[in-house]
Amino acid sequence: MSPRSFRQVDVFAPAPLSGNPVAVVHDADGLSDDQMAAFARWTNLSETTFLLAPTVAEADYRLRIFTPGGELPFAGHPTLGSAHAWLENGGVPATEGVVVQECGIGLVEVRHQGEGLAFAAPELLRSGPVDDAVLAEVCAALGLVADQVVSANWVDNGPGWIGLRLRSADDVLGVLPDAAALGDHKVGMIGPHPAGGPADFEVRALYPDLGSFEDPVTGSLNAGFAVWLTRSGELPASYLVRQGTVLGRDGRVQVSTDADGVIWVGGACRTLIVGDVSLD
Repeated sequence: MSPRSFRQVDVFAPAPLSGNPVAVVHDADGLSDDQMAAFARWTNLSETTFLLAPTVAEADYRLRIFTPGGELPFAGHPTLGSAHAWLENGGVPATEGVVVQECGIGLVEVRHQGEGLAFAAPELLRSGPVDDAVLAEVCAALGLVADQVVSANWVDNGPGWIGLRLRSADDVLGVLPDAAALGDHKVGMIGPHPAGGPADFEVRALYPDLGSFEDPVTGSLNAGFAVWLTRSGELPASYLVRQGTVLGRDGRVQVSTDADGVIWVGGACRTLIVGDVSLD
């Protein structure tokens, strides 16, 4: 078959090379699961996505999302990067101003927000307190003492996140994780910056299946934190997150809640690579 169009998009990137890249393959119908998984392993990015024809009338396209370790039902920065690539490649949404993505978690809406895009945070597949034994295991692997953890909750919207709210951004940045001890746990941490800081909150995401262990900037985790903490009143309706600092990135995630109570998670998207890829 002919080569397929390909883009690599930097997501949550206020400047080039500051966010999280996603590899996007257009017109991916006809590729097998094995081909998609093999290409994701080859790119070795946190996620690689494949744009396909939708299977439901309400969607503009269908998206499959792969890490080097397997497929995800949903992920945030791949959603924004893929919507950006689809629009840039000539995609026209059925409803003006709203892109509807079909993926493993269902339908996800994407809209323009400032100079970037934002997705509507999906509901959590799993929420509620983290079992004491699991929390103790996670904290030990992260080198956290009890008074550094303000609260903990499952914030799973597909990847399987455990969310930890820490006392401060410095506590988040100071974590030196033991990857072997963390095992299969997918853990996110959020902590506030002082007034006048580079953002309102600092976030880190540890995900063993990525291959690189720590994700530079993470839409799904930020969406999970927002669903948990804005609805409980612990975070404001609108705030700015910095993520990727310890990896030399400078990602920015804008979270806002509209008048209807929908939480939007967004940021700037920049196409850095355009070309063709041959996978057949």
